[in-house]
Amino acid sequence: MATSDSVVVLSSNEPSVHTSQKTSADGPIQTGDSRPQGGKSDCFVARLRRHLSSPIEVTIFAEVELLILTFCTGIQDVTTFPDYHCFASNQTGNTVMLAMAVLLPDVTHKLFVTANIGMSLGCFLLAGYVTGQLSHIIGARSRVWIVFCNFFQTGLVFIAVALQYTHGVHLESPHTMIVIGLLAFASGSQVVLSRSLAMTEISTAMATAAWVDLLIDKNLLAVHNRPRTRRASFLAALVAGGFFGAYIYREVGSAFAILISAVGKLVVTFLFLFNGMEKSQGNTSIV
Repeated sequence: MATSDSVVVLSSNEPSVHTSQKTSADGPIQTGDSRPQGGKSDCFVARLRRHLSSPIEVTIFAEVELLILTFCTGIQDVTTFPDYHCFASNQTGNTVMLAMAVLLPDVTHKLFVTANIGMSLGCFLLAGYVTGQLSHIIGARSRVWIVFCNFFQTGLVFIAVALQYTHGVHLESPHTMIVIGLLAFASGSQVVLSRSLAMTEISTAMATAAWVDLLIDKNLLAVHNRPRTRRASFLAALVAGGFFGAYIYREVGSAFAILISAVGKLVVTFLFLFNGMEKSQGNTSIV
């Protein structure tokens, strides 16, 4: 009986064995390593998508990028003030001058134009609000968001350059208002975007807080002090950009100086594509 049972068991497995053999005979054996012909391209697209959506890693490479933007800001502000009697990014000065222009028009009407200051401050604040709120939704440190924002800002600056080349520089005109608005909007978006990289020492624009924080640092003279080094580098880049922009303004003109600033921003836009990918996606909020 035991033998008979064994025979029955073996015979019950025969169909599956024959089926497997038949499948192998009818066609090539499909293994788990087989991939469709488009597998490599699909894999590349997946890696590219993951790279663009990943948060940017905060390294010295990112610091250099922000310092280049700071240099460009110095160029930009040193040309807009003599041309339009207002700043495109330094809103501390604009805020004070706006109050003076409103309450002391007889004293200040020769120093600056109220409409220009209002346009600069308003567009800067609008850009900060729009960029900041969208950053909370999309992801403040998302590579694709940072690249897009920088590209958009760069486009605004190039448009301002084109308007200056075609219509010239005038203290008061409709084109003047547009140029000021474009430059101020680009600056406001840039300052907010720099906050997303968690390097508050490099704001790319405002220097007052950086000067104070640098001077009161209790480890100011320490050999290893990253925040101190960032602040000092930021201030040096801003001052260097100001001197360079003033030289270009004197020798060539403001349009060419702003063009150099736009080219610098464009370079940084492409550099952001090559930043490392942050390993752990922790808190990437801008506040």
